[in-house]
Amino acid sequence: MDFFEAQARAKKRTSRLVVLFSLAVLGVIAASYVAAIMALKKPWWDAQIFAAVSLGTLTVVGCASLFKWMQLRAGGRAVAEMVGGRRIDPQTTDLKERQLLNIVEEMAIASSVPMPSVYILPDEEGINAFAAGLTTSDAVVAVTTGTLEKLNRDELQGVIAHEFSHILNGDMRLNLKITAIVFGILVIGLIGRGILYSLRYTRVRSGNNKNGGGVIIAILGAGLALMVIGYAGYFFGRLIQAAVSRQREFLADASAVQFTRNPGGITGALKKIGGYALGSDLQSTKSAQIGHFFFAQGFRSSFGGLWATHPPLDERIRAVDPSFDGKYFNPPQVVDVTRESWSQATGDVSAPLAGFAPTNAAAPLHGHAHGIITSVGTLTPENVANAQTLLDSTPVVLREATRSQASASALICGLLLDTDSAQRARQQTLIRQHGGTTLATDVAALDSALRSLRPEARLPLALLSLPALHDLPPADLARLFDTLDELVHADGRVTTFEFALQKVLSHHLTLGKTPSQPGAQIYSFQAVDHEIALVLSALARAASDDEAGVAEAFAAGTNQLKLLEGRLSLLPASACSFECLDAALDRLAQGSLPIKQRLLTAGAHVVTADGTVRVSEVELLRAFASALDCPMPALAA
Repeated sequence: MDFFEAQARAKKRTSRLVVLFSLAVLGVIAASYVAAIMALKKPWWDAQIFAAVSLGTLTVVGCASLFKWMQLRAGGRAVAEMVGGRRIDPQTTDLKERQLLNIVEEMAIASSVPMPSVYILPDEEGINAFAAGLTTSDAVVAVTTGTLEKLNRDELQGVIAHEFSHILNGDMRLNLKITAIVFGILVIGLIGRGILYSLRYTRVRSGNNKNGGGVIIAILGAGLALMVIGYAGYFFGRLIQAAVSRQREFLADASAVQFTRNPGGITGALKKIGGYALGSDLQSTKSAQIGHFFFAQGFRSSFGGLWATHPPLDERIRAVDPSFDGKYFNPPQVVDVTRESWSQATGDVSAPLAGFAPTNAAAPLHGHAHGIITSVGTLTPENVANAQTLLDSTPVVLREATRSQASASALICGLLLDTDSAQRARQQTLIRQHGGTTLATDVAALDSALRSLRPEARLPLALLSLPALHDLPPADLARLFDTLDELVHADGRVTTFEFALQKVLSHHLTLGKTPSQPGAQIYSFQAVDHEIALVLSALARAASDDEAGVAEAFAAGTNQLKLLEGRLSLLPASACSFECLDAALDRLAQGSLPIKQRLLTAGAHVVTADGTVRVSEVELLRAFASALDCPMPALAA
């Protein structure tokens, strides 16, 4: 399944869920209406009572769901911190945490998504993990302490690959919607329980207080009815939630195997869950409401497994390894986790930090347009191997620079330094003037490493820097962007890489601060024909130096857009300014998935029209894809 198909399926699942949860709410309304009719001793049909009950139920469910959604819409970090997660310091010296960060970095570069923030659930000794967020720009990956302590590198990589599948398949936003809607239904039951709880010390006295006693009994009955009805609706809501979640876990497991080409990683993690006494159990009640986010079943399933958010372990293992004999991992010793951690008891140390050696070298695409498009939003063993090669060839000081606010700011400025010594000196003066002496000193410290950096490593390093840049105070971030703008315009022209870097940073940092989806979606190709022509014209002019080659590349792209035949014309260079291009991409970001898919397909044919692919062309195309929230991995060298 490719990225666009996965996203389309996620959208269809969302539509089905809305229908199913709407039916659950209608059931709650019907039950509430029957209870009201019986309590008031009215005829079986009373329009006024039905309208009042419907309005009241929809108001309570809607307001409660909206409240929960407002809590969660802050993005993945809000979810991780809500359940007690602690963000791992990117500069940590803990070997296990360092290993986890390395794996997440590899997966982020391989899939070309912004580096997620990485969290640990410090009080959880079970083996579990989750990914959360509204978009790839605000995503987080969180693992339990037990996951770090008990899994080896291959197993940890399998778990992280599973979570990246959820990120790429559009499952994260769906998970947040499910959480908000189920909470809305649950609130009715909580109101009823609150009413009953408030009456626990109330006594009904005989004598002259008969009216008061009747009122109390009526309130008691109303509370009991609300609790029963609310929890009944919650029961069916959880059934829907669990059924949807179970289906996705098989797909994520299969994707993890496809990504790593290592079935033993994911099955080894699942076998250890089955072998350890704690398994994947979570102790914190805060995690209960997001149980469907997790890698494995976090809580004991009620009602004979009907509420199970994950398939049974043996079914998941056999789906990957049909020869599984039913034997789980046999722990070497029993550890009392209430007194000491597993790693303390066993004296376990981290596995080597180096990545596993890939079985096959990364396969170059050789300018194949179809290969470029099928790579969008995917993780393959070749992508992972290419990411490991790229990271290994990147100076360590630059990798370390992505992990703190100050050094990440310096790195981004350094990526814009010109190769000409005189121009480079002028830019360093601009950094000192607009960014300050400290920033200029930090950039100078990276200068030697930056000169040896491979061109294709520049955008990946920028993506790895995003979590650190996200933490910058708004004033400092604005100051950084002003400095970058000065560096870009220092020589009076804007290169494709300079535009690509600024666009990627502004897009993902804006989404990371205020994660949201575009407003009204555009479904008509004709409504964005000018923007499409502008994007393809800009790509064509980056792909060739002569007008004949530009026209040929543009034609190769427009041939992929039969719905716009005769409507697209090559625009002159003066009409392809980066300011116009920036506005066009913002509008195209509101386009439907088919529009984005066909546009990127056309773009891939533009850059491969002459049979060769320049780094500048790829950087521009990847920036376009990133601005459309369609992550495009780097081409293998």
